Amino acid sequence: MQKVLMLKSSILGDHSQSSVLLDELAVLFKDQGAAITTRDLAAEPVPVLDGELANGLRGGDNLSQRQQDALALSDKLVTELKGNDTIVLAAPMYNFMIPIQLKAWIDLIARAGVTFTYTDKGPQGLLIGKKAVIVTSRGGMHKDAGSDHVVPYLTTVLAFIGITDVDVIYAEGLNMGADSAAAAMASAKQALKAISL
Repeated sequence: MQKVLMLKSSILGDHSQSSVLLDELAVLFKDQGAAITTRDLAAEPVPVLDGELANGLRGGDNLSQRQQDALALSDKLVTELKGNDTIVLAAPMYNFMIPIQLKAWIDLIARAGVTFTYTDKGPQGLLIGKKAVIVTSRGGMHKDAGSDHVVPYLTTVLAFIGITDVDVIYAEGLNMGADSAAAAMASAKQALKAISL
């Protein structure tokens, strides 16, 4: 059975278009026999990395309670990531970038010696053999433009930890009128149907 980890990151709750698309994809994946785990990073945010926590993620003795808690959470998130075959990231565009909730998760799972390693030929990802799906929603039109920092950033991060098989679903123009929004969501939902495990 294929295992799928779905990461929601929208702060808009029931009004989130990216979450609507993730829920739809979850149904499609369940119909293919997948087991779904969903983590809502906005409803249950992880801590934002700072100097103290960054040092704590290296492990060692004499860690503060806050560092121990962050390291334990990071280990849990990495185990969850490793335990799934496909990773689905909801990535709405906020001010031309991903939500801080998703960035905080990335900062906790991108760990040297755990999800990537440095070699004499450069960094090497350790999470090979996995697939990812990026579902990105935006108010305007940014695909393939210089204003899209979301998809290039996420594909770079995913490749950095070893995940290079990545599909991207776009829902664009959501704030450009009702007709544009409806067409964007319909197009995105159609594109979801082409995603297979």
